[in-house]
Amino acid sequence: MVTPKDLILHEFIGLEVRVAACTNRQLEGLKGTVIDETRNMLTIETPKGEKKLAKQDCTFSFHLPSGEWVKVRGDLLLARPEDRIKKRLRKW
Repeated sequence: MVTPKDLILHEFIGLEVRVAACTNRQLEGLKGTVIDETRNMLTIETPKGEKKLAKQDCTFSFHLPSGEWVKVRGDLLLARPEDRIKKRLRKW
């Protein structure tokens, strides 16, 4: 089960996401579902279509199955999903 403490070690595909902050102010508040993830990008499905977001430029809020929202800086997510899952991270 995904918890706020170990969220960055889990798979994001299928989670609802919201852009909490971004260097591009037009993207702030964008909401959707994560449909793909690469080393540097998250692809989300929004009502207006697919959007690709650079992880490094944004702070994301993920909606967990437990119902809570967890905010994560995008620079902590910079890795391929299969490599990030293997990482051991100190308290983030």
